[in-house]
Amino acid sequence: MTAEHVLSVLGLLHDAGADVWIAGGWGIDALVGEQTRDHRDLDLLHRGDQEPAVLAALGGAGFAETADWRPVRFVLAAPDGRELDLHPLAFAADGSALQASADPAHPFSYPAGCFVTGTVAGVRVPCISAAQQVHFHQGYEPAGHDRQDMAHLRRVFGIATHF
Repeated sequence: MTAEHVLSVLGLLHDAGADVWIAGGWGIDALVGEQTRDHRDLDLLHRGDQEPAVLAALGGAGFAETADWRPVRFVLAAPDGRELDLHPLAFAADGSALQASADPAHPFSYPAGCFVTGTVAGVRVPCISAAQQVHFHQGYEPAGHDRQDMAHLRRVFGIATHF
């Protein structure tokens, strides 16, 4: 998944009127303002009530669903192998959001202030905050790319991370 691909997907979704935010590795790169590594996929958060528009826009661009773990997440892939990992959010009136989890009693929580902007290839893009990225990178054994991602957040933002 290249920066050009990321911007193309964001453009399709913007044109469809869908609100999305970059998370995962590309989200960290957007926060630090540079691509720091190769990315297998693009993690996107979207408003759950806009899912029909998201699916229509991406389906029109050749993406097809390859995995369904709703209500937590689902995956779409393009014929060339690019993957999108989509996470539906339910927003509250105060701008905060919840995402279902495997344990229905403990959904993932997104405070209103975690929806920020970063840059991909010099273009401003919606993403989630460094603090939210750190929050989601805990409670599991990190892979090498997770350690690298957290190191970039420490370097750029001077924040503590769990590893």
